[in-house]
Amino acid sequence: MTQVGSTGNRSLMLSETAEAPEVVARLIAANADTCRDLGVRLRDRPPQFVVTCARGSSDSAATYAKYLFELHLNTIVSSVGPSVTSIYGARPRMRDALFIAISQSGKSPDLLTLAKAARDDGALTVAIVNDTASPLAALCDIVLPVHAGAERSVAATKSYIASLAAVLQLGAHWSGDTALIDAVDRLPDDLGNALACDWQGLVPLLTNARSLYVIGRGPGLAVAQESALKLKETSGIHAEAMSAAEMKHGPQRIAGPDFPVIVFSQDDAALDSLAETGAELLARGVPVISAGPAVIPGALVLPTTAGVHPLVQPLTTIQSFYPMAETVSRARGNDPDRPPHLSKVTETR
Repeated sequence: MTQVGSTGNRSLMLSETAEAPEVVARLIAANADTCRDLGVRLRDRPPQFVVTCARGSSDSAATYAKYLFELHLNTIVSSVGPSVTSIYGARPRMRDALFIAISQSGKSPDLLTLAKAARDDGALTVAIVNDTASPLAALCDIVLPVHAGAERSVAATKSYIASLAAVLQLGAHWSGDTALIDAVDRLPDDLGNALACDWQGLVPLLTNARSLYVIGRGPGLAVAQESALKLKETSGIHAEAMSAAEMKHGPQRIAGPDFPVIVFSQDDAALDSLAETGAELLARGVPVISAGPAVIPGALVLPTTAGVHPLVQPLTTIQSFYPMAETVSRARGNDPDRPPHLSKVTETR
């Protein structure tokens, strides 16, 4: 079935997903000097805390930054709602903070208002942005372009993976962790391998699904959030992302035979708790899908790349997810490139 907005029978979403390894290779090479210099600056004068500012897919990239910086740099990260300044007129104190705004377009008025407030109060401001000619790029002290090029599908794919890569590269150089820096250098190859992981076995389960949970912990929560957003966006599925820990505080009540759960995991200290949560759900008759190394007997196991650094695993997982999500969208009669009621650039105030 030819899709509106697609090239031949291949959607733009799928084509752009396949570009991610090349995009990330370009990003790593182009941003290396800036990240190295910024890493030295941050080690010499560590920020008191980090503030992130983002919406949509970019906000889940900010979740990834939160766990990366808190776990590996012992630095508190707070996501500040842009509306506190743009709508409510508040001026949060951000002196001596590192302020990171993540945006594809760099045009949303609320992000610009908060970035200006951060800069005026004495924060070091960094823009992770695709459009280097954008107002956000002009406003911030340091720009880390994601180098994704034009992205025509409404569903962000390569730009999201590139945003995660930009965060990872920054964190690697800030920490000075040579293993993490080496993992960044291998990232394009790991993403290429992840594209070869076939998740199409999940398509029948999601084609007729009305609701599901996507759960994770730590850095994997970020891609759980992104996956749920993409299923809502492209397929109209009511998908909700949450921490596996929060799942136990009431949400598990509504999971059941017709309400599946996808478990995103990575090889870190959260692995056992994720496996335990998945096993508990399976015991109650909930269909469970394991996306990652968590061993959940009886779950539908999706193939993932092996031998990858735990902080890279969320990136390879989402790379494998996108082609499956595109197939689900088309199987449900949708155009993954042009979801109803949505536009590529969303400007909020």
